[in-house]
Amino acid sequence: MDLYNGEILGFSLSKSPTLEFVIDSLKQALPIIHERAEYHTTIHSDQGWHYQHNSWVKTLKQNKIFQSMSRKATCADNAAMENFFGLLKQEMYYGEELISYKALQMKIEKYIDYYNNDRIKQKLAGMSPIKYRTHASQLAA
Repeated sequence: MDLYNGEILGFSLSKSPTLEFVIDSLKQALPIIHERAEYHTTIHSDQGWHYQHNSWVKTLKQNKIFQSMSRKATCADNAAMENFFGLLKQEMYYGEELISYKALQMKIEKYIDYYNNDRIKQKLAGMSPIKYRTHASQLAA
């Protein structure tokens, strides 16, 4: 998630918490980060073993990205993502029948597209994350 506008830059789904699962999301986000970042980029995460693994740390260093992990029982750095997960569950999952993994995957992909392109946020002047970024870039030009 880009904290500038709340846009989801990369995501992956997995039936189990593997290293590939988190690296895949990072690799999706890297081209976007390189394209947009004018200044120092920081990635916030929890202290999960994935984010301490040499492959994750090495990928961040190779891409000149600073790693930030909150101390145990301190979730402030990751609060924006936790809020997104709460919205996702509330708006597309709760009250739904259990479905196949593939159907769930498609539903989450559709929700993220909706969230980025259509779901308005009051703090973004009533625009979706992508519309807000586009609007702001037009003003800066």
